[in-house]
Amino acid sequence: MKRIAVALMALVAVGGSTRLHAQQDANQQAYTQKREQLVKELQQAQAQLADIRSQRVQLQARIENVIAQMMQQRAQALLMSNEMNALQQLDAMLTSSQDNLVEQRDRFTTIANAVRRRSGAVLVVLLRADSSTGPGQILGATTLQVDNAPVENRTYTVTANGALRMGAVDQLYRADVLPTPHTVAINITVNGQPMTQSVNVSAAGETVTYVQFAVRNGQVVPTTWTSRGTTPF
Repeated sequence: MKRIAVALMALVAVGGSTRLHAQQDANQQAYTQKREQLVKELQQAQAQLADIRSQRVQLQARIENVIAQMMQQRAQALLMSNEMNALQQLDAMLTSSQDNLVEQRDRFTTIANAVRRRSGAVLVVLLRADSSTGPGQILGATTLQVDNAPVENRTYTVTANGALRMGAVDQLYRADVLPTPHTVAINITVNGQPMTQSVNVSAAGETVTYVQFAVRNGQVVPTTWTSRGTTPF
């Protein structure tokens, strides 16, 4: 009887030990699964954190790039603004200088005209052709210069040549001048040949100074004289 009881107790002990081991194995397996799950979640969280950090670095780089571009654009705008201001100031200076030059020119012109009127010096330049040369002498383009400045251009037609041959005199120039020496030069085409003649005259105050260029036998002959009877005064 005792043997049976001992055997039963042994069986109960073996059964309890088996259940205990089974329970421990189940707990170990659940712990292992839970641990693996937590490790995976931790790895996923670390990967997401690394991705977020990478996105943060990229976003910060983009922000810095935008800030750099804005600063560059601002610098260029300031530079252009300074250049525009400098150009506007330069334009204002040039405009002012031009106005001053125009005023000075007008003032000098007024003074020169007043001096000429008060001096009464007048310069007259005439052109005539010798009527004894016959119809063979033809005058063409003519340019007159006073003190190396062109003052008159003429082109003589057939009718004008006929009038000159008949004794007409062409007044090329008449103006008030300063009572100083002057150089009068004429370039004229005679029978297709260009010819040049010049003369120096001294214009006196309250006097009309005449310079006459006469074309004779294909030559240009200058003559000068003065008169007080035909002055503007």
